[in-house]
Amino acid sequence: MFAIAHMSDVVRIPPSKLTNSLKLTAIGILKEKYESMVSADLGYVILIIDAETNAVGKVIAGDGATYHKVNFTALTFYPKLHEVVEGEVVEITDFGAFVRIGPTDALLHLSQITDDYLKSDVKQGLILSNQSEKTLRIGSKIRSRITAISLGKSASMGKIGITCRQPFLGALEWVEKEIRRAQGGSDEGAGSNSGDKKIPADPKAGKKDKR
Repeated sequence: MFAIAHMSDVVRIPPSKLTNSLKLTAIGILKEKYESMVSADLGYVILIIDAETNAVGKVIAGDGATYHKVNFTALTFYPKLHEVVEGEVVEITDFGAFVRIGPTDALLHLSQITDDYLKSDVKQGLILSNQSEKTLRIGSKIRSRITAISLGKSASMGKIGITCRQPFLGALEWVEKEIRRAQGGSDEGAGSNSGDKKIPADPKAGKKDKR
């Protein structure tokens, strides 16, 4: 999920950058340090939103820069296990698809798409089902559940695994069909008379007045 993180740090401002606004300079330094960073504690740091910089800095002997304490806020994306997310298929491979969720791509393995036998057509950018009409292609919008997360130091960009092998998950058009079936409708969608409601017959109709 997306979240606003409140953090603090000490920034080193060299003499060459003291000509601009102290706040803008600190934000620029924080952007270089934090944006695009992946952390087990913060998740994916997307954007430095704002910062409050202490105007009184410290100077270290032999270093012409000043050091300032900064309190700042950042927009982050922290995936959670079992969280339901929506994204877009951005790549088809022999073993599945990569789905863009938030600022990163998650792996949707072939075995986690449907119960059907599937075949990848990398050249056409398609994943085809053998028994049903279900198809995934680059650009497909899907709903999935997070099943694996790795945000350790060894994974510079992090690794996320997702599944669609649960009810009401998969390509959004699949989900719509499942919803219609659950509501007792047709897989083909609402027809021209689908909005018409049957009006129950009047129980008094056809009865003679015995008075």
